[in-house]
Amino acid sequence: MATLLHLDSSINGARSHSRRVTATFAQEWQRAHPGGRYLYRDLATDPPPLLDAVTNRAANTPEDSHTTEEATAWRVVKPIVEELIAADTVLIGAPMYNFTIPASLKTWLDQIAIQRFRADDTGTSRLSDKSFVIATSRGGAYGPGTPRESFDHQEPYLRSVLSTLGVPRPTFLHTEMALSLEVPDLAQFKDIFETSSRAAQQRARDLATN
Repeated sequence: MATLLHLDSSINGARSHSRRVTATFAQEWQRAHPGGRYLYRDLATDPPPLLDAVTNRAANTPEDSHTTEEATAWRVVKPIVEELIAADTVLIGAPMYNFTIPASLKTWLDQIAIQRFRADDTGTSRLSDKSFVIATSRGGAYGPGTPRESFDHQEPYLRSVLSTLGVPRPTFLHTEMALSLEVPDLAQFKDIFETSSRAAQQRARDLATN
């Protein structure tokens, strides 16, 4: 059974550009996989617990050796890990906040960046056969050659983390210049927003049905 794990992390609800792209992908995916399994987490409204020493020990040691404290912590995190294991496709909505990802998404990554998912010497892991699709939204433009390319700690960070987990080629769908809709001085760049938004939506449809 094909399984999609869909994660959103934007705090902006229906106004979120990343959520609009992930919603398009999820709808098209469910239409293309009528017998598939759909798993959803809203990390903004129901964030995972911050990683602490107890949870970290519990995640990296056998369950039958857990202390009472570790067992309690693991009961909260285990469903997060099991959802990831079950998924064939992982869809992530990742807006840019202060040049990087939301804290709730960083916390989810902390919870799944555990030894059992670490890439081995060949660069592969239990996650290597899964497809990762990441829909971003950014207030400005951060692509190659743009003035603020070096400010992008969103895509490079996600690529780095996922590569250590055996996912070398996640697919990114960028909606850029979102602030052109809100900041008068950036209104001249609305065409960048509109072009990137349309492209992200179309790419989401194509990927979801392939």
